[in-house]
Amino acid sequence: MALNPQSPRGAIRSEINVTPLVDVCLVLLIIFMVVTPLIQAGVKVDLPKTAKSHSMPGQDEQLTVTIQEDGSVWVAGRQTSEGDLPGLLATLHQAQPDRTVIVRGDRRLQYEKITEVLATLSDVGFTRIGLVTEKKRS
Repeated sequence: MALNPQSPRGAIRSEINVTPLVDVCLVLLIIFMVVTPLIQAGVKVDLPKTAKSHSMPGQDEQLTVTIQEDGSVWVAGRQTSEGDLPGLLATLHQAQPDRTVIVRGDRRLQYEKITEVLATLSDVGFTRIGLVTEKKRS
């Protein structure tokens, strides 16, 4: 005995309720929108401003060195002392010698501190070094 879809008696209708699925997707979207800026922020520095700037490709392969206003140095999101900096950078250079290093220095920082870090990067063997700035708003 087959069920006739035209017949209201004995007909089985199954529908998928997508409302809970949409609710879950919207909650996940909101969570990702809130968390993503926190992940990208890293160490807080006030970058200098320039008239011309451009983005660099291959950011996943970059090593970020951040120098805060107080002179503290952060490598790949971890704070390091001045004494440990050459050893840490040498280890990272041995792991990936062709890696690009991005230096983020606070604009209120003394230029001498930035040149010390740049010299250390050069002494270790890094050749691809860039400085991060913010584009001036016109």
